[in-house]
Amino acid sequence: MIAVGVGASRGCPLGELEDLVTAALAEAHVEHVDVLASADVKADEGAILALAAARGWRFVTFPAAALAAVPVPTPSATVAAHVGTPSVAEAAALLAAGDGSELMILKRRSAHATCAVAGTEDAWPVA
Repeated sequence: MIAVGVGASRGCPLGELEDLVTAALAEAHVEHVDVLASADVKADEGAILALAAARGWRFVTFPAAALAAVPVPTPSATVAAHVGTPSVAEAAALLAAGDGSELMILKRRSAHATCAVAGTEDAWPVA
């Protein structure tokens, strides 16, 4: 299972989010994604919905409390203040990828978005 976790500021340009995710997937050598994941408060974010639709990815969201319970390597006090969890991208990727998953790509940032890639060991590409 491969999951891409994303966060985005309101009104994030689709192209910016696409470029960020595309670069992270290329870095991870990932060609197939099972799910795109984010926080519940991003369930109606246009760029995230458009990315999922354009790529044909299932889109899931998680409540802030569930995301906050996931230990991540790069938590953010700013994100915690705005969203109620110190991580959206990394925590959402890990939750969506399921038990035994690990981060393949730590949180990457652009001006208005974040993304991370997580997967279970059997789904990691052989480099």
